[in-house]
Amino acid sequence: MDPRNAKLAELLINYSLAVKAGENLLVEASGSAARNLVKEIVTTGLARGANVYSSLRDEGVLRRFLLGGSEEQIAALAKHDLARMKTMQCYIGIRGSDNVMELGDVDPELKARYQKLVIKPVHMEVRVPNTRWVVMRYPNDAMSQLAGQSRESFADFYYRVCTLDYAKMSSAMDPLMDLMARTDRVEVTGPGTELSFSIKGIPQVKCDGHLNIPDGEVYTAPVRESINGKIQFNCASLYEGTVFPNIALTFRDGKVIEAKTDGDGARLNGILDRDEDARYVGEFAFGVNPHITSPILDTLFDEKIMGSIHMALGNAYDDAPNGNKSGVHWDIVLAQTEEMGGGEIRFDGEVIRKNGRFVLSVLEGLNPENLA
Repeated sequence: MDPRNAKLAELLINYSLAVKAGENLLVEASGSAARNLVKEIVTTGLARGANVYSSLRDEGVLRRFLLGGSEEQIAALAKHDLARMKTMQCYIGIRGSDNVMELGDVDPELKARYQKLVIKPVHMEVRVPNTRWVVMRYPNDAMSQLAGQSRESFADFYYRVCTLDYAKMSSAMDPLMDLMARTDRVEVTGPGTELSFSIKGIPQVKCDGHLNIPDGEVYTAPVRESINGKIQFNCASLYEGTVFPNIALTFRDGKVIEAKTDGDGARLNGILDRDEDARYVGEFAFGVNPHITSPILDTLFDEKIMGSIHMALGNAYDDAPNGNKSGVHWDIVLAQTEEMGGGEIRFDGEVIRKNGRFVLSVLEGLNPENLA
């Protein structure tokens, strides 16, 4: 057992969730290796005086359920999970699948049905707005392989990223929050990218170790119909067991009118056609984690890449609403460091970040040398 799990469990219980005695905490984990962290979380949560509930799940089992379950059987599962979730004050989700491609051969329509019947009512509509929650990964063999690293090297990276000084990062985010609150027009330029939209009147949210581990983003949402232009994402996205490299989107009045990828274009467009709002954007965010510098095919890490932005197709969060409601919430990442091709972000015509570095003096605290 890695002794660093005890430190991580303390951060989750005491900082991320600030669990109180008598509260109900649900820990859901997938993957055999993740049970080691679950043990430490249970020990720490019980010592805090919380009522701790744990659930160890397996995506191979979920695959059989998706393939063989009827709509009525899936709805019955959702009813059970929903009743339990409504009793929780805190939630920790640990994603440590032994095979990230386990659901890759499942019919997209079956996965969409599961999203609609289980994920949306249980998580999007109850957990997200009504509990203090944090979602994370666990450094197993599958993640190490995706990152192209040894298990030992990846574990060192993981714990360094996950246990940084989030309180310091939180303070450094405040000037960006203030600037975003005063901004109307946003322009994003770079290789294959010329995009503009408004964020006027949409709240800003800083992610400083309370919702995700690792963390390090500040997000809002675009005014729904304001996006026009094109964007070329340069970080491949792993979504529902399929890798989508080099996604390129063209927008007109907020809607994706053309979507391309070097991968499975039909599957890409199938996801965007799942419901009316899947072709609109529900989130726009800056990534600022100083220890994450390149993509590893895991969105929870990639969306925090220092010098990146990401946009989420589909559902908007309740704390930064723009009216978009969808069963899809798909974060896609564009890294704008010089090594990744560069680019600029302008707020109301003024350059605020160039080639991944903030250029305004009030925002320099978010540059990596000031956060590491």
